[in-house]
Amino acid sequence: MDARRIADNVDWVGAIDWDRQLFDALVPLPDGTSYNAYLVRGKEKVALIDAVDPAHEQTLMARLASAGVTEIDLVVSQHSEQDHSGSIPAVLAEYPEARLLASDKGKRMLLEHLPIAEQQVQTVKDGQIVDLGGLTLQFLYTPWVHWPETMLTWLPERRTLFTCDLFGSHLATGDTFAREEAEVLVAAKRYFAEIMMPFRSQIERYLDRVNELDPAIIAPSHGPVFDRPSLILDAYQDWVSSPPQNMVLIPYVSMHGSTRIMVEHFLEACWSRGMRAQQINLAQVDTGKLAMLMVDAATIVLATPTVLGGPHPQVAYAAFLANLLKPKARHFSVIGSFGWGGKAVEQLSAMIPNLKVELLPQVLCKGLPNAADFAALDALAESIAAKHAAL
Repeated sequence: MDARRIADNVDWVGAIDWDRQLFDALVPLPDGTSYNAYLVRGKEKVALIDAVDPAHEQTLMARLASAGVTEIDLVVSQHSEQDHSGSIPAVLAEYPEARLLASDKGKRMLLEHLPIAEQQVQTVKDGQIVDLGGLTLQFLYTPWVHWPETMLTWLPERRTLFTCDLFGSHLATGDTFAREEAEVLVAAKRYFAEIMMPFRSQIERYLDRVNELDPAIIAPSHGPVFDRPSLILDAYQDWVSSPPQNMVLIPYVSMHGSTRIMVEHFLEACWSRGMRAQQINLAQVDTGKLAMLMVDAATIVLATPTVLGGPHPQVAYAAFLANLLKPKARHFSVIGSFGWGGKAVEQLSAMIPNLKVELLPQVLCKGLPNAADFAALDALAESIAAKHAAL
């Protein structure tokens, strides 16, 4: 349970959660996660930046002890969600002289979520600087990344930026720094898709601010630390700002085979017209993988059988998820089959009010698809290819 040095007078004192498989009872964690906390020691004051999930507070305490910490003057809460703040009450109990620092909204949320006395919490303003003695911390407000109270912390003397959830990844690894870059980028993309994608416009503004700082180290609160910041900054610039790719995403469910036949034909029709296309079976879906595919797709085509007059519930969930995550997709359609009738198209279209997409003609068949249905799928693929040519 030793502390790990990431820069002079800066140590990682977090916890690695190898076994956690689900986050927020919603997000799959195929590679576990970590809860990163950082200790910054100036000549006069010691600061702890964020804490860990309460289930791992003893690990945090053990790492602080291994670092020889007898006093903590400041505890910085960048984000009040419990996986970062939940063990702060234990820290304050162990180090009662410490003051807890948070943004204005962060203070209110900490008092609402945790058993903390109001007099223990002090607010800091956007841009405010705290002197630790030879080292300084500057607080940068970044609301809605991904809660309204979030902020970053800049340590200019070490060119280290503590970013909490921004630039994070759900990845349990023994590497303190991002060394397996391909693995880290996949985990970071999954994290971005599941958590940060709805806040693209806000993040785009903050990326300019981060680039102006020119950090040498980016230290998020999940996953490994980046000592080559361009790795994650370039990836975020692409995910946030670049236009969607020449890709058609086809989430589908097939109950008796008709919809699958349509999906397979449509997939080939897209490929033959120079588009990347990918189907994903929602009957056994990893929602994180579905979210990752939404990051790049220019067109989403939901494929559904009809269940009691409406879409299959798993397809309805995919539409609901897309509406929450607000991907960059520009076009949307529905294909599928029915037995006697229904309103699957109308119901799915009504479920995506947050998406700024063009609704393309749907292709629905009664029973098994026939030649006319295949021709309609070809026409849909042709229409999408023409629209993708303008990307």
